[in-house]
Amino acid sequence: MPAAAEPERPALSLTERRKAATQQEIALAAARLFAEHGAEGTTAEDIARTAGVSLRTFYRYFRTKEDAVAPLLADGSRQWIALLAAADPAVPPLSALVDAARAALDPAPGQPAEALVWTRGLLRAMPADPALRDVWHRIHHDAEAALRPVLARLAGLPADSLDGRLLAAAANTAMRVAVESWAAGDSAPGSAADLAADALGRLAGPLTSN
Repeated sequence: MPAAAEPERPALSLTERRKAATQQEIALAAARLFAEHGAEGTTAEDIARTAGVSLRTFYRYFRTKEDAVAPLLADGSRQWIALLAAADPAVPPLSALVDAARAALDPAPGQPAEALVWTRGLLRAMPADPALRDVWHRIHHDAEAALRPVLARLAGLPADSLDGRLLAAAANTAMRVAVESWAAGDSAPGSAADLAADALGRLAGPLTSN
């Protein structure tokens, strides 16, 4: 049975595209400063100045300096779940999970792995800033909710069943722990995909029983 097509999203207006671009610029500036100076050594004023916007504009988009990195940190999860949602339902769920994780975490050929570099810096800055950790865990809470129906469809489970919820929680946690483990080390950006594949492979028991 073919995968159900996702509802087509309406095209963004020019104003919406500009807002999204500004938000991303602020997020990149915040990530760069947090990675270089730590959360404590970075202010909202620093982020606004680096992004080339006014402090008023900064607060129009983000409530706190830590919130500013949320769009960047959420990009990887969104890409992973989108790739998983587009997976062929005939592919075993575990293979679909690993393939989507590799595609989301492997830098594109010939392109710098900038997002992963900044993510590493952010994750290393988190121990000194509980608010930054809260952003990270909130992103993964939202990712788990988004992952649940996608993974349940691939595994042939009701999304709200205990098994469906546990699988989504386990897969999401495997990705989070893999990225955190990669960030704590000194290996190349591409190895984040290897760690994620290994972590997800440990879910083989429940995912290959269907």
